[in-house]
Amino acid sequence: HPQLFENIGIKPPRGILMHGPPGTGKTLIARAIANETGAFFFLINGPEIMSAMAGQSESNLRKAFEEAEKQAESSPQGAAIIFIDEIDAIAPSRDKTHGEVERRIVSQLLTLMDGMKGRS
Repeated sequence: HPQLFENIGIKPPRGILMHGPPGTGKTLIARAIANETGAFFFLINGPEIMSAMAGQSESNLRKAFEEAEKQAESSPQGAAIIFIDEIDAIAPSRDKTHGEVERRIVSQLLTLMDGMKGRS
């Protein structure tokens, strides 16, 4: 309900972070939200994004977002919910990121989120 955010004068968030142990229903909640809003649900398994080849992980992430955007155009609301399962596999917190690959992936993820059409 974007109007709720408009009523209090703020922009809706681009994303949310759900945290909890396995089996607590995070994916189920995201799927239910997609179903209720008419948005396309796109699941990304974090470890499947990773690649040993230089630049391939970032490319995999870009392709996933592009596919979600393409599918969103055919959804009833023209929107998508991108659910990244096990996100810690591809985007550890910045202060715990030791390798260049992880830094590039976190940067790519943030860039992709910033570039999403609209704020839905």
